Amino acid sequence: MLAIAIAVITLLAWVYLLGGAGTGMSAASMTTWRFPPAADTLFGPADWTPSYALMMTLMWFVMMVAMMLPSAAPMMMIYARVYAQGQRQGQIADGGVPTGIFATGYLLCWLAFSGVATALQYAFERAGLVDGMWMWSLSRNLTGGLLVLAGLYQFSPLKRACLNHCRSPASFLSQNWRPGRSGAFRLGLVHGVYCLGCCWVLMLLLFAGGVMNLVWLAGLSILVLLEKLAPFGARLTKPIGVLLIVAGISIAVSG
Repeated sequence: MLAIAIAVITLLAWVYLLGGAGTGMSAASMTTWRFPPAADTLFGPADWTPSYALMMTLMWFVMMVAMMLPSAAPMMMIYARVYAQGQRQGQIADGGVPTGIFATGYLLCWLAFSGVATALQYAFERAGLVDGMWMWSLSRNLTGGLLVLAGLYQFSPLKRACLNHCRSPASFLSQNWRPGRSGAFRLGLVHGVYCLGCCWVLMLLLFAGGVMNLVWLAGLSILVLLEKLAPFGARLTKPIGVLLIVAGISIAVSG
């Protein structure tokens, strides 16, 4: 049931994004295979009213749910299994398995990231670096800088530590287990912090390729899944880092 629930939530998130996430445009119309995207825009910054800022925060959050929840599914399923086993053995008081509370703690971290990403989007638009309608970079320096930053982060000890955590859910639970609802929330929150530490720079690449560009949304989603879940995922980080750095320097120099 939990796997079905995660699949349904993820599917609904993608459906919301495909419909344009409240922007008034479909995701298909904001998608391009061209990289860097076209910089000859006719649109200035969007009209950033409080309701628009809230809509952008929601858009970012739903994107994070669509892209990150599948990679967190193994952790959630192992947590639910361990909790249920503890109840059967009498080690944990009977009651509902608080997996939803665990997920709430996890997603709260990505909600916080969504608020920061929205603030960055506002700042980039006001600086003329990101298009207000297409939501992709208009500056080769910004595009190149984001790619180089993401590439360098692939080599950082923090990235390695966070990725190792995300790839070892059983080890994390055995070392950090706390019973009850408060324990579930704390575990979800801690896991979310590690997950955020693993992937936040990759998520910023959406500014380079297009925040609602399906090519980049799908590509980064697959990359996150491979890094976290594939047997060879840990070996991908450095080659990907090299590719990102080379691409970023090439784009910045060509500008």
